[in-house]
Amino acid sequence: MKKIYILALLLLGLPHLHHAQINTWDFPLGRKPVTSAQWEVNDIVFHVKKKVKNPFAQSAFAVVTTDTDTQRVPLFYNGDNDWVFRYSSGETGSKQFTIESDVAQLDGQKGEIVIVANQRTDRHGGVVLNDAQPDRLFYEDESHYFNLAFECDWLFALDYGQEELAKTDHLLDLIQDYGFNQIVMNVYSHDVKWPKDGRLFEHPEHEYGGRQDIFPFLGSNEAPDYSSLNLEFFRHFDQVIAHMHDREIVSHLMIYVWNKLVSWPDMESEADNLYYDYVIKRYQAFPNIIWDVSKEALHYERATKEYIVERIERARNLDSYGRLISVHDYGFCRNNPELVDFISMQNWQHTLYQNMLNAAKEFPQKPIFNIEHGGYEESPYVVFPGAYVDAEACLRRNYMCLFAGGYTTYYWQGASWNVVIHNPFEQPKDFIKPHFEYFQHMRKLFESVNFENCRPIPQFNTSGYNLTNLQDGIVLVYAPKENQWVGANKVVTKHFQHQHATQQWFNTLTGEFSEEVAFEKKALGFWDDRPWKGEADAILIIRNLDPNVR
Repeated sequence: MKKIYILALLLLGLPHLHHAQINTWDFPLGRKPVTSAQWEVNDIVFHVKKKVKNPFAQSAFAVVTTDTDTQRVPLFYNGDNDWVFRYSSGETGSKQFTIESDVAQLDGQKGEIVIVANQRTDRHGGVVLNDAQPDRLFYEDESHYFNLAFECDWLFALDYGQEELAKTDHLLDLIQDYGFNQIVMNVYSHDVKWPKDGRLFEHPEHEYGGRQDIFPFLGSNEAPDYSSLNLEFFRHFDQVIAHMHDREIVSHLMIYVWNKLVSWPDMESEADNLYYDYVIKRYQAFPNIIWDVSKEALHYERATKEYIVERIERARNLDSYGRLISVHDYGFCRNNPELVDFISMQNWQHTLYQNMLNAAKEFPQKPIFNIEHGGYEESPYVVFPGAYVDAEACLRRNYMCLFAGGYTTYYWQGASWNVVIHNPFEQPKDFIKPHFEYFQHMRKLFESVNFENCRPIPQFNTSGYNLTNLQDGIVLVYAPKENQWVGANKVVTKHFQHQHATQQWFNTLTGEFSEEVAFEKKALGFWDDRPWKGEADAILIIRNLDPNVR
């Protein structure tokens, strides 16, 4: 296998690899062009011999041209007189680039990039919208992106200052293995403002809040120096995003957060603009990026609507890849839907399902993503209990979001905020372990029924929740374990012929499917043969339905 990998690199024209996840090329490139597979990230590094005054303020763009298109990609300054042209593409073929810059030694430099076909079966490109199904998320290759997110605000801090990202990799492997494909995260957070669990002081290795050695500007959070950025912070953050990209995990990147005790510079000050623009410049080439202006953007009287609008416009003007952007504030999204690519929700109410339905009805042309539904599964420490901590109750709220036709996010108190237990299954027996497996089962189920084609038809809910795939002939009915029965007769009769239909049940806790048998249209429901009643929430799945021909 190693010989095959080395041969593949040689065939592509071997770059100087600082890390496996980002191909790094020193300019001038010589006679050979940069050769890269689709959606690989490449850094072309330009070293300027003469020191440039105030390098962050200098304009530098790579104008990338093909026979049919032109893209203007910003370069970013990376210290030591180095400017980086970071590039990826989903379009195969030869591309010419020319640097346009205020820096004389950069201006006019030229090169060629050749993009060859992607060979990775798990790589599909960036997350995009689709005109044919505007309420769903897709990859660039037009396959569906089943947005199943995991909140981990302090991911940036796990291995900060270390050469290897051992803890980060361990946690990312778990996240990937259990079916999550997105991390909701902050560029930077400092600390929480609520009291901390006393048990945490017995395990300081799990505490990442309040560190004085991590800050995106010079100085520290307590004594900030806004005159420049801390490039060591961003070099480390590069590797976090790159290691996520290697695993096809999307970074839902919240550029600001207001309630984590960060000493931000004044809004729209020179330092504020420097930070915000730099994040957009440095990370836009990663296909696994989704922008979010701020966590809880308007909740803490820090930002105004006008400020958030300006930040969105600023990102769109600078981002040459057109990555998706939203704002973690339902009020803002609801009042300004034309400014965001998807509707972000934060809703803890008991009526979560209905609230999600209402949002989908109000914005049928937008994906609905509930980033925070108040379900924070318990951990060895009480970090932030929210409204629900029981693992099964939290799982049910995630299913409520999905059965309302939206996307959802999982929170575990042992990883979502300042406490990060990167190896939960290697902890002592008395430590409360997370139920990641519940979401592995969830992912398996919804991929098997083509979630992108599923829509709620709430008038057919009976005592559960209905999700119907008219295109593929599938009906799902969610039954909480307390339910005596749920029925599917009405939706089946209304929309399908069922001569060849089958039915089976799915256990949301174990991922087990019951035997698939011929569908039986019972008069009152399915209480006679439902397994796991009283033990676990279950989902009735009716397949092989033929559309009614009228």
